[in-house]
Amino acid sequence: MCKENMNLYQQFRECPQEAQKPISAGRLKGKTDINPMWRIKRLTEVFGPCGIGWVCPIVEKWIEDSPDTKEKIANVRVQLRYKYNGEWSEPIDGIGGSTFVVAERNGLYADDDCFKKAYTDAISVACKSLGIAADIYYAKDPDTKYSSGDDPDTKSNQGANAKAPEVISYEKALELVVPVGEDAVSTLKDVYKNNREYINVLYNSPETPEHIKQAIAIINAEIRKANAK
Repeated sequence: MCKENMNLYQQFRECPQEAQKPISAGRLKGKTDINPMWRIKRLTEVFGPCGIGWVCPIVEKWIEDSPDTKEKIANVRVQLRYKYNGEWSEPIDGIGGSTFVVAERNGLYADDDCFKKAYTDAISVACKSLGIAADIYYAKDPDTKYSSGDDPDTKSNQGANAKAPEVISYEKALELVVPVGEDAVSTLKDVYKNNREYINVLYNSPETPEHIKQAIAIINAEIRKANAK
């Protein structure tokens, strides 16, 4: 392995404790939330001010409707580029999402910050390709400080890299079962119907198996196709 290839990764991989926040409730209880401003700080420290040393423009944004409810999801695609050794990089794609209209007990609620949240989410996805906070996502890396087995999420991470059968159809994707709590599971069809925001959490989580992410991508593609008709 060429050490130069790992220069940026090694600079970015560690995430300080003050930028981490344990998630103490909900479906992601026991996982780690990372302060989004810390990512901005690291990009600026390594590449320079935003707009000069790095940029992350929005190249696409769209709203997806739930096929079964009146809920809507705001999605954003960004392209992160940075200047390294005097040259601009190729764009790094990142897609993020957040609920725009959610069905609550008292009716529908619209979040006017949905695109801002989706943009923040998209930046975090793009940053992963540079290795930002890699030790949080890849606790089994032999070089990480968690390699001795001290990672609190090791048990839940074990299934993330397991080989799974390929999802080949929209119908099969809808019937796949995913965790929705510590001791509860549900099909993707029901999750899309009852909690669309959680779909984005699942898709962007490093602990979600690839075949589940593939299933979500297939379902989203069908939804976009239906909305375009």
